[in-house]
Amino acid sequence: MLHRSLDWLRHRRRSQIWNPALAAGRRGEDLAHRYLQRQGYIVVARNYRLGSGDGEADIVAWEGETLAIVEVKSRATDDYGPPERAIGPEKLAHMRRVAREFAARSGTPWEQVRFDVVTVLLASPPRISLYRGV
Repeated sequence: MLHRSLDWLRHRRRSQIWNPALAAGRRGEDLAHRYLQRQGYIVVARNYRLGSGDGEADIVAWEGETLAIVEVKSRATDDYGPPERAIGPEKLAHMRRVAREFAARSGTPWEQVRFDVVTVLLASPPRISLYRGV
């Protein structure tokens, strides 16, 4: 309950100074982070960027022996389709580049890398879904 309240306060502050879409996206990432922790993931990085700037992973986490590269998609509503529809071939290519670099740096065999997606509908209460191995 405390985390939820702090996340909401952080979101309110961001909404005042950030572009509304960026603030909503960050709130979705905050909610996804907490959700993954409750699912047993150990989050090791957020907004991990390649040095070249050619890719970013919203969340990098361990689930047991598996390194999960997680894309978070947030939407206010699903009026225009589910959030996961916004993940196209270009985004998947970026995720693969990020995964290869992070796996190499951490000494993780490629067979232990997985791609997950967390979708967040920012309704009241928020609805969160996890898709493993996309």
